[in-house]
Amino acid sequence: MTEEMYSVEQVAEQLGLHVRTVRGYIRSGRLKAVRIGKQYRIARSDLAELTGRTRPATAGPGGSAEVSSIVQVDGVDRAAADRLGTLVLAGANTSRGSAHPLRIQTVHDEERNRMKIVVLGSPGDTAEVLQLLEAVLDGDNGLFSREAGDA
Repeated sequence: MTEEMYSVEQVAEQLGLHVRTVRGYIRSGRLKAVRIGKQYRIARSDLAELTGRTRPATAGPGGSAEVSSIVQVDGVDRAAADRLGTLVLAGANTSRGSAHPLRIQTVHDEERNRMKIVVLGSPGDTAEVLQLLEAVLDGDNGLFSREAGDA
């Protein structure tokens, strides 16, 4: 019983993404893949897990839970959005030992100076990211000042 495997190009086409984006997902651990020679192969089940088409098996008697959070930050220029996105992604990529890593997407709307951060993960991991965001957004740390980019 062999599972169907896809190339990076096939996954990119199915998801409507650029090949580099799919490779980035693989490198960050967001998408599981097997390296065969110089190419990656992605199992159908791993692709389905990334896209949310299947539910992961429950991990014990209490089952598992996933939290979806959308954070909207107003008054953010492109430079501040880049800094905030890097900070959030770095915080999410720290080793937590969780069976299911956090998934984070950031979007910046230059026209409205608005940023949205989408966080998907376990309740505990998501709470840690939200606490990090709260500390950064409430603190006077220079993240949103023009001087931060000059430092």
